[in-house]
Amino acid sequence: MGALVAAVNKNKQNAVPAVATMLEELVHRGNSGHGIATSNVVEKASTLNKLKLNSLESNITLGHNLSLILPRDSLQPVQADGFTFVFEGRMFPAPNLPDLSELKEFKTLLGSNPLKNAAQILEKVGGSYVFVVAAPKKLLVGRDVFGATSLYYGENDSVCAVASERKALWKLGLTNAQSFPPGQLAIVNEHGFSFHPVKGLRMPPQNKLNMETAANALQLLLLESTRKQVSDLESVAVAFSGGVDSSVVATLAQEVGVEVQLISVGLEGQPEVMFTQEAAEALDLPLHLQTYNVNELEETIHKVLWLTEDANVIDACIAVPFYWLAQTASKLGHPVLLAGQGADELFGGYHRYLTEYAKSGAEAVQQKMFYDIQNAYHQNFQRDNQTCSPHGVELRLPFINCDVIDFALRLPLKLKINSTEDKLRKRILRRVAHNLEIPSILADKPKKAVQYTTGVTKALMQLAKDQNLTLREYIEKVYRTVFPA
Repeated sequence: MGALVAAVNKNKQNAVPAVATMLEELVHRGNSGHGIATSNVVEKASTLNKLKLNSLESNITLGHNLSLILPRDSLQPVQADGFTFVFEGRMFPAPNLPDLSELKEFKTLLGSNPLKNAAQILEKVGGSYVFVVAAPKKLLVGRDVFGATSLYYGENDSVCAVASERKALWKLGLTNAQSFPPGQLAIVNEHGFSFHPVKGLRMPPQNKLNMETAANALQLLLLESTRKQVSDLESVAVAFSGGVDSSVVATLAQEVGVEVQLISVGLEGQPEVMFTQEAAEALDLPLHLQTYNVNELEETIHKVLWLTEDANVIDACIAVPFYWLAQTASKLGHPVLLAGQGADELFGGYHRYLTEYAKSGAEAVQQKMFYDIQNAYHQNFQRDNQTCSPHGVELRLPFINCDVIDFALRLPLKLKINSTEDKLRKRILRRVAHNLEIPSILADKPKKAVQYTTGVTKALMQLAKDQNLTLREYIEKVYRTVFPA
């Protein structure tokens, strides 16, 4: 894990300085080692200032900062047969360890024809990952179909570039940086970006299943997804709210044989935060509860706005708890954090689906939920990936799995939301929870967003009020101090 960057100079000038600049901007994503490569020469070092950049010169260059999450992680870029590459992320399930790592597997899959085989990797290889290949006259850039690992791209008259965070592209003056589309392969050369869709989400036809049959099938799919995502771990942390999503994730992780450590965070004195202690006891799993004060919140909001690169109020309020979760997981020695993202989009958790249901009917709700999961990379995954990155913590999402998502999209709405007045929603997931013998106090707990249960939104509103500002004005003010330009 770490930071991926790459650049093509359109004027055929040396792109190495641009890549070095981007790596320096993203050192918070990985400082265990660094590398820069052209299509045929690789330089690696323990620190950025030890890289021998004088030996490199090419208009096509890539680079990587390493965050040593697991023992098999190693320095990149990697030299292959006539090209170099960086692979950032994980394959699920993990390759045959310890003999085979993601890098060795990816190199084997690329073979001697990376242009052809890169598309097949996107089509067939599950996981959360991005990659870039430097060939003599072009870059090949790909991102998995769900986009859980962050990646952005931008260009101007002189340079095309990609990076794990936009701030690296902004450093090159690429103010038009955008999210790299998931499930696509881009060919990048002196003429710019050429995108080729490889694998995308499609709305499948619905299956006619009853609740019992559907819940049993969903449970098996979620169990298999969890098994794949923790196949390389002996223990794992779980972001725990005491709700149905995180309770199912924690229970499934325990079912597949890994040691589970629940982590909850929030501001001091919040009733919902204290409820997680009771919830953890109900699951008979260990909990680490970490609370923060308002001064720590004020310090954290500056950090998360810099990490997420966005002044969106809701995103900021959600990013703070995730920053604290990753920070706590890291301190406890857990480099991998499981979370329940995706469950609300797949199973109808958001209250806004009731509004859509009452206004436009069941079909419109199904379309809205499909749109939300299709765009979850832009709305949620990138934010959470970037928030966890400085702590050396890898976020994995068991609900984000091809088989789980395809099955969920095929379910009739009545198995998720039983009426326009359904206060619980996510009915099928709650049935799975009951089947897993998760206590009703958790399985049937109404949804309440993390920014409210942790007390973050309320406290930020008070900080804004103290300055005679609205919350939006306060967030924008802090953002301008973080990114003055």
